[in-house]
Order: sequence, then C-alpha cells, then structure tokens
Amino acid sequence: MSFVLIRQLYELQIIQGEDYIDEFQTRTTKTRVLKSTRGNIYDRNNKLIASNILSYSLTFEDNGSYDTTRQKNLTLNGTAYKVLQILAENGDSLSNTFHIKLDNSGNYVFDIDPGFTLNRFKADIYGHALIDDLTKDEAAASAADMMDYLSGNKGFSIVLYGDEAYTDAELKQYGLPQELTRQEVLDIAIMRYELSTNSFQKYMAVTIATNVSESTVAAIKENQNELQGIDVLEDSSRQYVEDESMGPLLGYTGKASSDELADLKKQDPKYSNDAVIGKAGIEQYMEMDLQGTDGQETVTVDNLGKVLKIDSGTTIEPQAGNDVYLSVDSDWQAAIYQILKQRVAGILLNKIEAVKEFDYEAEQDASRIVVPIYDVYNALISNSVIDIDKFSNQNASDTEKNLYAKFQQKQQEVFDTITNRLTMDNSPAYKDESKEFQEYLSYICDTILRDTLGVIKKDSVDTSDATYQAWTTDQSISLKDYLNYAASQNWIDISVISPDGEYLDSNEVYKALTDYITDYLKTDTGFSKLLYKYMLMNDQISGQDICLVLYEQGVLSKDDSSYESLASGQMSAYDFMINKIANLEIEPAQLALAPCSASAVITDVNTGKVLACVSYPGYDNNKLSNNMDTSYYSKLALDQSSPFFNKATQQTTAPGSTLKLLSTITGMMEGIIDDGTYYECTGKFDLVTPAIYCWNRQGHGSLEIRGAIEQSCNYFFNMIGFLAGKNADGDFSETLSLSKLQQYASEIGLDEKTGIEISEASPHVSDSKAVPSYIGQGNHLFSTSQLARYATALATSGTVYDLSLLDKVTDSQGKILTEYAPSVKNQMTDVPSSVWDDIHDGMRRVVETHEQFNGLGVTLSGKTGTAELDIYHPNHGLFIGYTTSASTGAPEYALAVRIANGYSSGNACLTANDILQYIYDLADEDTILTGYASSDTSNTSND
Repeated sequence: MSFVLIRQLYELQIIQGEDYIDEFQTRTTKTRVLKSTRGNIYDRNNKLIASNILSYSLTFEDNGSYDTTRQKNLTLNGTAYKVLQILAENGDSLSNTFHIKLDNSGNYVFDIDPGFTLNRFKADIYGHALIDDLTKDEAAASAADMMDYLSGNKGFSIVLYGDEAYTDAELKQYGLPQELTRQEVLDIAIMRYELSTNSFQKYMAVTIATNVSESTVAAIKENQNELQGIDVLEDSSRQYVEDESMGPLLGYTGKASSDELADLKKQDPKYSNDAVIGKAGIEQYMEMDLQGTDGQETVTVDNLGKVLKIDSGTTIEPQAGNDVYLSVDSDWQAAIYQILKQRVAGILLNKIEAVKEFDYEAEQDASRIVVPIYDVYNALISNSVIDIDKFSNQNASDTEKNLYAKFQQKQQEVFDTITNRLTMDNSPAYKDESKEFQEYLSYICDTILRDTLGVIKKDSVDTSDATYQAWTTDQSISLKDYLNYAASQNWIDISVISPDGEYLDSNEVYKALTDYITDYLKTDTGFSKLLYKYMLMNDQISGQDICLVLYEQGVLSKDDSSYESLASGQMSAYDFMINKIANLEIEPAQLALAPCSASAVITDVNTGKVLACVSYPGYDNNKLSNNMDTSYYSKLALDQSSPFFNKATQQTTAPGSTLKLLSTITGMMEGIIDDGTYYECTGKFDLVTPAIYCWNRQGHGSLEIRGAIEQSCNYFFNMIGFLAGKNADGDFSETLSLSKLQQYASEIGLDEKTGIEISEASPHVSDSKAVPSYIGQGNHLFSTSQLARYATALATSGTVYDLSLLDKVTDSQGKILTEYAPSVKNQMTDVPSSVWDDIHDGMRRVVETHEQFNGLGVTLSGKTGTAELDIYHPNHGLFIGYTTSASTGAPEYALAVRIANGYSSGNACLTANDILQYIYDLADEDTILTGYASSDTSNTSND
C-alpha cells in the first residue's frame, strides 16, 4: 500500500505535475452577468411603441496574467486591434459615448462645445471624481492633448516612441501593425478607456459594441482563441416605432454617465457600471420601472475567457423590466406631426420672395415681414443641410471645389482686414464699419471670445463701465480699443490663450489674444459659414451653386427630374427651392427660418390625460439608442431649429389674447364687470401711457363681456386691468392690478408646471405692465402644455387637473402594478356658473366668427391669440379650445396649438381645424395628410 501511494504521488507531482499546474493556472471561476430586458412601452390603444429585439453585444474584460505592465498593454491593445478589424470587415462599429473624434482634416477634436459635459468628460479621463479636481493643464487640454495622454505611457501605451517604442518582434507577436492610423489609435483608446471604467478589475466585462451583425459574431467565435477577454453575449436592443413625433415624448436610452450612475445607485444599487438607462422623455422618467434586474451565474473559464463549465446551481435568472402604458394615441401623434409640418411649410412658402434682403426698419409691421430667397439659400449652409467641410475633400465635386476655391480667396481677404483692424493705429469705430464687417467683429467678440471660449469673462466685465458702454451701446470705439481695455481691466482669462498668462502684462495679453483670434478663426466652422453668407450676398457665389450641392452631397437624389433642369439653367434656383419646400423635400426645420416649428397638445377633459403631445421638429430616437449615431446626435445638437427642445412642453411664449378668458374671471370675480357691463371701444385705450390700440383701430363700439370675448376687444380687457388696479383712493396701482390677475392665474393652474412626466419649462405669470398683461402681453410666459391645461380647466368650468401621459404599469406577465387615476389639482368652486356660461358662450362665438372653422362638423369653442414680439420677428399664432359631444353636449377634448413665428392666430386656427378633422374622422385622411405644404394660409389676427 505504501509503495502504491508513493508511486501515485510521484506520478501526480513529478511526471504530470507540470500539466496539472498549467491546467490549474489556466482555469478560474467567475460570476457572469445575465442581462435583463427593458420593459416595453405601449400607447393608449395597446400599440407597441418601444420594445426590444434580440441582438448580440461584444464584451471586453481583462482576464490575463502578465509579467509586466508592458506585456499587459501589448496584449490588450493587440486584442482591441484585432476586434476593430473584424468589426470593420463586417460593417459594424464600436458603441461609445466618447467625446473625441477625427475631423475631416484628420485632427482630433471634441464633438461637444465647451461646458459642463466636456469638463465632466475631462475629469473622467483624468480620473477625477469632481470637475474641480482637474489641474489647470487638464482643464485646458485639447482633444489632441488628451489623445497623447491616453495613447502614451501615462495612459494605455498604444503608441510609444524613442527608447520605449515597441519592437517589430513585439508588434508581430501581439498582432499589431507597424503603424496605427489616427482612427485606430482613437478606437483602441476608446476600448481601453471603457475597460478602465471598471477600475481595471479582472473578470469584469464591459460592453464595447452593441447590435453587431451575425457575421461579426461568427468571426469572433472563429477567432476566439486569439481574442483574449472578448466574448459575445445575447443582448437586446431598444427599438422604437418609426415616427419622429414620438422622439421628444419617449426619449431614448444610452449608457449611463458616471454622474447618472451615481444618482441611480443611490436609488437602487442593482445598476452595473455599463448599465443602459433612459436618457430623456418617458424612458428617463420611468427608468425605475422600465429597468429590469440582471441575473447571474457562476462559470469556469480558461485563460482566454472561454467558458468551460456553467454551475447551474448558482444561476439567478434575470427579471424583465415592467411595461408602461401611455395615455397617448400614437396615430394621433403621427398625424398631428404631419399637419404641423404641412402648415409651417405653407406659411413659410407664402412669405418667401425673390429678394436679397428685407428692410425691417422701413416696414415696422411684423405681419408684413417677408423671407428673402437669399436667406433660404444661406440657411442651407448656416443650418448644415450642406456640409461645407466636404468642399475641401479630394473627392469633392467640381461645384464644391469651385465654391471652396472662392472661399479660400474670400477668407484670406477677410483675415487680412481683421488682422489690420486688430493691429492698426486709429482702427475704425464699430459704427463706421460696413454691415458685413460689423457682423464679423460681433461674432469674434461675442460668439467666440465671450460665449464659446470664455476668454472674455462675463462675470468680470463691468457693464456700467464707460468703455464697455462705448463698445456695446454707442458703438463709438473699435474692437481693438475694447479688447485692449478689457485686457487692462483683467476681463480676459489669460489661461485660455496662454499657459504662462499670469506673467503677461496687458500689452502682451492683447498681442497673445490677437494671435489666438486669427488662429482660431481658421478652424471655426461658424465663421466660415458667415463668409459663405457674404459671398452669396455679394454674388461671388450663386443660389444655383448651393442648390446643386444638395444633389452632390446626397441631400436630394439625382434621379429627381428637377436636377437636370436646375443644372442646365432651365429652372431658376428660386423656383427650385419653392418647389422643394412645397413638396416637403426640404422641410422648414432644415432651414430653421421663421417659422420653422410648432406644437400641439390634446387632453381628455374628463381625466386630464394627455392624448397627444406633439413637437415639430422631432427626431428619430432609433438613431440615438443602442449604438448611437454620433454624427446624427451632433447634427441635432447644433440644429438651429432645436429638435431636442420640446416645443410643446419647454418652449414658452406670451399667450396673447388666449389669456383674456382669465381676465374675464378676474374681472367678474372682483366685481369689476358683470353681464350688464358695457364699455365703448374707441380703438384706443389711452388711460395709460403709452396708449394701447385695439386690433380694430376703428373701434368695436359698445360691448359686454360675451361680445368682448367674441371680438377679442383689447379696449374692454384693458379697462378690466385698469379698474382692477384702482385702490380705495381711486388711484391706479400696478401692483394691485397684477396681484388680482395673479391670484386667479394661480387658481386655474397657470403659475405651476402641469405635472406632465417629461421635461417642462416653468410658467411665468406677468409681474409687470399690468394693463397690457390683461390682454396676454406683459411678460407672461407659458408652454403649449400649460395652455392645454388652461383650456381643460375652462372646458370643465374650473377643474384643474395635473396632466399625465401615463395610464398604467404592468409586470412582464401583464399583471397591473400601478394605475394612474386622474389627479385634480384644484376646483374653482367659488366661480359661479354664470361666469362660466359667459366664457363658454363667448368662446363658442369666437369659433363661429372665424372662417377657418367653417364646415368643421364638430362643436368647438375656443379663443385665438397673437403674441407680438418686435418688428424683427413674426408674431406667434395661438389657439386654445375644446370640443363637446354631439350626443351629450359634454366637453370631450381640449387642445392648444402654437405656431412660433406663425404670423397670425388664423394659421393656428387652420391647424386646429385640420387636427380636429383628423381625430373626429370628418374628412378623408388623404385630404388632410397630403404630404405637401398647405396652400391656404392666413394673415388675419382678429385678436
């Protein structure tokens, strides 16, 4: 027995000992995460509008054993490089939220503007918990500086030089090429950075690519033995209904930032470091319900991360997130979005004229503003419909190359003049410069130095200083004089332009600043767009050139019959653009002129549930979730029509005459007027200074309250505001008048957010100019959603609901977990029924006297509003109202429509008419949703 035991020990320890040691060293156990699926989102008709589809993700983990840090970096970089080749060969790419990219010139640049997000990114890269922990050099680091850090020996040793450089043998051994492209260096840095977010913990995988193709999966599996730490996991990708109207409402998902993750872990520690969360809209608001719970299992893996065994006894199954049901009708959403687009396009089309410029000062009437066709041509460049960076590409078209050659000549001329202005003695005062050069100088001073770069410190500038006033108000000094003075007053942040700035005197500061300006302008796209604008205005380039580029950059298809006509000159650029806008091939949102946006909100008056909440323009949230299309995101972020800014809930304007119904409640409840009170409208209310004109300059004559609502008589409601301010001594008090209006605004819910579950701006009830405030001017500011709640309260005779987009939440098996019942914020029980009768009758008369609603086919009561801005911007057009049931006579739906810069309330009425015809099925859908710009527009504002 002793002999057998000794022999067996000899066999195990001596003969097979090395094999057993190798096997032991190449096996380990780890806990593997089993990803859960996010809950679905449904509309009020149980239509699936956000769901999950099966997909594959690539994960990367550090599971190797290394003798040196150099070996570790070579191993991980080599693996990353091989994965990049596989992704590229199969048309896939990395998923990341990295904020560094390559521009068209091959330079590393940030994809976001300076600000909190960029500073947070820098803090993450440099390993700081707080932005304030950044050193001076780190805070000022350029994209190139950060890439040098990440790719060098202080970072991930992707590229090493000099004595530290990798040898040819090392590169070959680990599958790395002799040289990496700048894009490859960036991609490897992204992968290594993602891995570092797990604090370099072994066996903690991070997701580096999502929704990859089956061909990529096959290639990874085939080469698994060479791809240490790379694995393929079954995953799910978020999929939304293909409808831009739902983007602002639903939002989108994405990988959690460090700040978001910290906040979420406080609420629920289940979140992993690579968690995908809701980033906006309902996805964000309902995150805790929609987010599932990951499961886990214990597996045995070899040194390449290949799973050898699964311990089924340790498996914890993942739990799917809860399903969310909305009160919104997605079909209504899509239809209303199309209606808004058609109406905005129709207004814009009606205002475009074949002129270069419009003289606002000469006209002095916002309703008569026209849109010069040259503004349309320029908008194609200004709003990046056309990418001017492509003009300098080697494969650019002849038209693009010609435009770029002219641009280079113009750029040099302008730079020479700017340099001259910044250095010459007795530089001309701003007011003596041409309009073109004034725009250049303002852009340099305000847009670049102050707003973008923060070189001019806003908080340090003394706005009462005489020199500052001479620059901003009197315009009697030059930019050179202003900047020299700013340097002497320590209004310049030296650290931005010079690392040794603290040692510079004011003259040296100014010299460094002028050098910085000229260098910066060479790469500033915004300034380049300005140059193209004036090249166009000076006829150095033509509208035809710009329109042709739409085809050459793929914005429009050359299969279009208009292409040959435009190229040959048979069709003018003016006629071409009119045609494309009419056909909605070029949308108002792309041009970002006035008007370019609109919004509408519909509620169920019996519950306060939101049935539609539409913001035009919207966006395709499928391109933002999962593997984000970063170029699409950047385009949206810079788009001058602001698609990320929800026009229904975040855009606030004056309500115009829609507020006269609140003034009615104020006047009657305060005993200022009753059913028998008549005022003689003369067309001019002159009891205040300046006098306020009624829209009917001839006057309405004698009116009582119902007639005043019907005619929207400014004089009548100005009188209410004036008398509301009379104190016991008979003197007028602004404060007293405003306090009464504010009291009833509060009761009807206009002083608070509506409760809607997506981002909403705070309302503002006017606190100045009391008498104008009673006709909806003053400084009132309300969103379309807030006006919809106001309309709902009017329809229900004072029931003020908290608006809600939510109906219920169920688990993944359909069991109801939460039902969202109507929530009443306030009941205006003190307001007698006679007051509501006057308001309802007046609102019914408004609709009956507006031809836009002729033949509508449903009982509608409403109020129009035209919110004036100034002589340089068209007025906002508004309509609020509610419908009543044909069978019961009870209110059904309330709605609010706003067309920002829509010229008149008449256009809002036409839009509301289209919406109601659709939702009540009062006309053939094809006659409502035509796909073309609406031909009928209104310039009438009888309010």
